[in-house]
Amino acid sequence: MTAVVAQESQLSLAGALNRALADALAADPTVLVFGEDVGALGGVFRVTDGLAARFGEQRVFDTPLAESGIVGTAIGMAMNGLRPVVEMQFDAFAYPAFEQITSHLAKLRNRTRGRVELPVVIRVPYGGGIGGVEHHCDSSEAYYTHTPGLRVVTPGTPDDAYRLLRDAIDSPDPVIFLEPKRRYWAKGPLSDERIGFDRAVVRRAGRDVTLIAYGPMVATALETAEAATEEGWDVEVVDLRSLAPFDDETVCASVVKTGRAVVVHEASGFGGYGAEVVARVTERCFHHLHAPVLRVTGFDIPYPPPKLEEHHLPSVDRILDAIGRLQWDDEVVGSCGA
Repeated sequence: MTAVVAQESQLSLAGALNRALADALAADPTVLVFGEDVGALGGVFRVTDGLAARFGEQRVFDTPLAESGIVGTAIGMAMNGLRPVVEMQFDAFAYPAFEQITSHLAKLRNRTRGRVELPVVIRVPYGGGIGGVEHHCDSSEAYYTHTPGLRVVTPGTPDDAYRLLRDAIDSPDPVIFLEPKRRYWAKGPLSDERIGFDRAVVRRAGRDVTLIAYGPMVATALETAEAATEEGWDVEVVDLRSLAPFDDETVCASVVKTGRAVVVHEASGFGGYGAEVVARVTERCFHHLHAPVLRVTGFDIPYPPPKLEEHHLPSVDRILDAIGRLQWDDEVVGSCGA
């Protein structure tokens, strides 16, 4: 039986992350939280609100504006038995630390033939939809998923935010924890059921087409699925949750059932994470597909100004249009009641 962690049941995604950090700090004295403004301020998005006052400045503390130094310090701490959880404040702010992440954090365990574990969690608020500008609204998942040695996860709900972050902190391997900032204030219930780090989940069952989404696009995909019923399409929604490693089993089971798939993400399409998903689905499900696997993504441009981002980000209408461009013969459409 699943225990309920938060009976108030309407905790926000940011609140769920705060709860996860607090529970991890309370459960394990080797857990530390640090980054820019995470101490007294409680973080730009208040994810670390109250943690410094509760656990002290030795375990929750501010750092200089030096992302490479933050990650380098975390690597040294992890090598000496601690479990650092660091915040990058905004997605593109992590790029100065990219060399530390790809050259050292991702490789040290393999370089030492498994003798040195690096239990480091790097929390990265990512994506758009908050009226920010470039450097504050990147979707950088492809950089990390292309780097062997890193686990990359992203929650789409408060419940997953809590459970995935607890699992990330417990992991012996480095984890890039991507937080969809536009969903920080989405509310929902929490449970302490562990879900496994590598598993996708079917958020909505359907029989005609599979929408494959993650992070901020999960809610948009579910909204699209509801709108699609008016067009006669019964849409299944798969939330990847773990971008690396990838859950081929859950995704392919859905696509084999429906025969059609659309991958949705905020990042640019060219060379994006969706291209990898399309390739994997095509390689494994080719003989079950009724139409090519399509993508709905952000455009291949730097992140636009706030007044234009609603046109850049995948919308319900754009996803519905992609579903409509799949090959629908009269027999199938008729069976959907259209």
